[in-house]
Amino acid sequence: MDLLYKDESYKVVGAAMAVHQELGAGFLEAVYQEALEKEFISRNIPYQREVALPIYYKGKLLTKSYVADFIGYGKIVIELKAVTALKDEHQAQILNYLKATNFSLGLLFNFGAKSLEQKRIVR
Repeated sequence: MDLLYKDESYKVVGAAMAVHQELGAGFLEAVYQEALEKEFISRNIPYQREVALPIYYKGKLLTKSYVADFIGYGKIVIELKAVTALKDEHQAQILNYLKATNFSLGLLFNFGAKSLEQKRIVR
């Protein structure tokens, strides 16, 4: 079985690994977000940053929306964390983003750990 968006996600993971290798752990999430954006640019990875994701309830648009850190390649939700360890609620957040966008793949990165933590979440 092939991985969903294998080539695209491989490139995104590589960019995240480069950021973590350069900065290590200990910075705020916003620092990693800015650094990853620069890495996306240098690697020609198409992205949108801080994308508002509308939420619907029974077909009606709510005033509250989610904001994804990045949308890569127009089809992958990319969420960053800078915490000691990923928790279930971080995965739940990505699943909600996938539901809101109707996308199938989310990549969750935690830059706060000694080694870069990453999770592929498929809906």
